[in-house]
Amino acid sequence: MSKPNDQDVVYVDLTEGITQPENEETGKKAILKHSLLFVATFISVATMGGIFFVGHTAHAESIRDLIFWEGVLFAFLLLLFLGVHEFGHYFAARYHKVRASLPYFIPLPLISPIGTIGAVIKIKEQINDTIKLYDIGISGPLAGFVVALGILIYGFATLPEPDFLNNFEMHEEVVAYVQEHGTFPEDPVAPEGSEIIFFGETLLYTFLASFFDNAPPMWEMYHYPFLLAGWLGLFFTALNLMPVGQLDGGHILYALIGYRKHQKVARLFFGGVITLAGFAALPLLNELAGIWLPAELNLGWFLWAGLSFLIIRKAYFGDPVWTMSIWSLSLLISSATFYFTQGSAFGSGFGVWIMFTLFIVYFVKIEHPPVYFEKPLDPRRRILGWLTMLIFILCISPTPIYVN
Repeated sequence: MSKPNDQDVVYVDLTEGITQPENEETGKKAILKHSLLFVATFISVATMGGIFFVGHTAHAESIRDLIFWEGVLFAFLLLLFLGVHEFGHYFAARYHKVRASLPYFIPLPLISPIGTIGAVIKIKEQINDTIKLYDIGISGPLAGFVVALGILIYGFATLPEPDFLNNFEMHEEVVAYVQEHGTFPEDPVAPEGSEIIFFGETLLYTFLASFFDNAPPMWEMYHYPFLLAGWLGLFFTALNLMPVGQLDGGHILYALIGYRKHQKVARLFFGGVITLAGFAALPLLNELAGIWLPAELNLGWFLWAGLSFLIIRKAYFGDPVWTMSIWSLSLLISSATFYFTQGSAFGSGFGVWIMFTLFIVYFVKIEHPPVYFEKPLDPRRRILGWLTMLIFILCISPTPIYVN
């Protein structure tokens, strides 16, 4: 008998047709647990969002006045997005008979400025083929994206008049400027010494805002519950679509291009993430080093060079070629950017990428673990998969949130 070639090999899924045991996460105790987490997260988001973003500070006499009703509306919108995203994963898993938990909503008051870091479901068994992996991975971002986009469009279509900003303290000058010129000022108008929150521009948000003459600038957008919830929904979708490890984007891209190609793309993508992290880490480390030693020494550069080398080496499992290549390229880009922009491109706006660098390396990892059966995707799935990669590009911002 002749030895079979690659085209003769047939992969048999031995689990096909086997009914998985009933998900124990749908019992009464589990439903109660998940419901309590949802309620705690709702309260946390309504409180933090009302106090720091959407609450009408000019008329509030107590914290309760900040939370009701703007904080409650914001919490409803954001948790609607999060819930639809996670239930998209959940129902796709149930469809493929993959055991999964109900969504865990994560309350994080005081630490997170919006009161939560999101929600997750727990897959309780290994996903054994790329079609199941793809369907479960893509269902959440697509469902959540539709909701976030709808919230954002509704927010733009129902924008109040500029005097709406009189509901917030220290906005009289902005309102007066708009009433005189018919448009918002290009630069922030605020009392000297006050801190202003900026939300980063994204391609999709900017495109939608261009159709509305009264769209507020990114340093006022967060006072509008629909705009803030919609922007956060798009950005959370983009973060989930990062093409690395066990994130949704990692699942989708793995199913699209296979293990080997995904490994290379994910490693290159991580190089970009840690480069952006360097834009925040370098001035921060320089400032910390300047407390004890002369700032002219720029010791922050040497500290970041050492730290980034250790992080990259761990991320690539000690692979010398990848470690040295990405490390050298990352430092070169940081140095060139600093030289040509005189440091103006550096700062706190990139700080979120320090967190995500560590999150990727120590939690989700860069590379996606191999799947037993790499089944080819049909044309419809492939088109939809590449469209989700486009959604990532349209919704991501290199400087998501920062304070000036």
